Amino acid sequence: MQRRRFIQSTAGALSALAVTQALAAMARPVAGASAATPHWRADPFALGVASGEPRPDSVLVWTRLYPGPARPGHSATDAEQASHFQEKAGLGALQTTEVSYDIFEDEGLKKRVQRGVVTTHAGRGWSVHARVTGLKPGRHYWYRFRSGHAISPVGRTRTAPAPDAVVQRLRLALASCQHYEQGYYAAHAHMARDDLDLVLFVGDYIYESSNPQYRIRPHTGGVPQTLPAYRERHALYKLDADLRASHAAHPWICTWDDHEVDNDYAGDQSSKYLDPVRFLARRAAAYQAYFEHMPVMPGGPDTWGGSHQRIHQHWAWGQLADLWTLDCRQYRTAQPCRDPLKGGGRVVLNCAERDDPNRTMLGHAQEQWLTQGLADSRRHWRLLGQSTQLSSTGIDTPLGRTIYTDGWDGYSAARARLLQSVADMRQTNVVMLGGDVHQNVAAQLRVVPNDPASPVVASEFVSTSITTRGMGEGALARIRSSNPDIAHARSDERGYTRLEVTPQSATATFLTTPFPAQAGASLEVQAVYAVDTGHAGVHAP
Repeated sequence: MQRRRFIQSTAGALSALAVTQALAAMARPVAGASAATPHWRADPFALGVASGEPRPDSVLVWTRLYPGPARPGHSATDAEQASHFQEKAGLGALQTTEVSYDIFEDEGLKKRVQRGVVTTHAGRGWSVHARVTGLKPGRHYWYRFRSGHAISPVGRTRTAPAPDAVVQRLRLALASCQHYEQGYYAAHAHMARDDLDLVLFVGDYIYESSNPQYRIRPHTGGVPQTLPAYRERHALYKLDADLRASHAAHPWICTWDDHEVDNDYAGDQSSKYLDPVRFLARRAAAYQAYFEHMPVMPGGPDTWGGSHQRIHQHWAWGQLADLWTLDCRQYRTAQPCRDPLKGGGRVVLNCAERDDPNRTMLGHAQEQWLTQGLADSRRHWRLLGQSTQLSSTGIDTPLGRTIYTDGWDGYSAARARLLQSVADMRQTNVVMLGGDVHQNVAAQLRVVPNDPASPVVASEFVSTSITTRGMGEGALARIRSSNPDIAHARSDERGYTRLEVTPQSATATFLTTPFPAQAGASLEVQAVYAVDTGHAGVHAP
């Protein structure tokens, strides 16, 4: 290595390491600081309340102290944001403050069952996460927060059933891809009114990128690169009233995809071949902002600010269902057959590299964790929430088959490993749940895609986007004709999928509205597909 290049590389690594260490330091409580009482001159609960991670005896409740944007409709500098917060709260960046929460077992807020206090500070973006334990299984609770004289809106949540409970229904909303600029959150308004047990959000909660061609309402600021910029982007999304209502109505279980950080990133590789060390510093900022704004906790309280954060988890719903949420970005191998001038995904023809058995979408440790979990599962259904479409979307041409390398088609050996493990276990009630591709999909899953000689071993439902534009009908028609395993695919409408799981079946109802989603739009049933217990594969009921 040349001396100049070595110096530049070392300097970049040290700079990125310093950024990561600074983020981690910011996320720790301020040493020796006493909690101060805020004096609010604006509503500090402008971003609403949320809950998530429902267990039989606990839930996670969330809010973030945020007295509105420093420059409404425009991007504010870090100094302007800090000055605005101090003006509206009387709290400085080096102070801490306490936020209390109350948990009630009735909607009228008469029967309080718990009260607690959480300390927060600027290093965590004034976010509040309280894991409330000692609750009863399988029941609703209501909650609210207090900071100084200010009281938050009321949220409703629920706990999961007891592990040994015989449960007759799980009803969840499957959702993803809510580009703020490309439509309104009519789907969230509908979700807030729906009779749901939980929301399963499988990625692209925010978009770091913009597309002027389909812009209905603008982002503030450019592409985020820093922690303050990612915080500002998350806050913009949370200021949407329909999204806040959806969070306040139901507990959420979440995983992420790429746009929470950078389009098409893979592990430590950005889509534009940014120096990996520098990219990890950016990823650390994006991850911290994500956790600050979501009813999700990182792997532990000491991991705030790091570029490696565990989000994949296992959940259970009585004896009815096991649910795994998977991380398809943080541990994956870079896309195969990459463009030497531009990283990320692309459409390629006859890419042999995708069949390399060393390639992985989940990372080998997460693969083993999932395989073991599936082997140990004794519940009726096994649901896998992951960010994209597992069934093949390649297109047959006279010269061979084209694939899109950022999806599971680019990781064909890893997909075969996953589905072969399902086949070997002889578990028929396995349903893959995905998003990302901006279309509703119901599909059969085989170890060898589209091969009638390869038995159907699992089923798949993919939900269309909340707002983001889908592909054109011409391209989708070619995908459908090249992939007979796809029973239903439609990309022209936006919305979410209601999945109802009972001991007899798992039924997906695709609820949609035309693109672009308008404010106040109603959602209608696009299609219904089901999986019968004991029989892998989807069908129209």
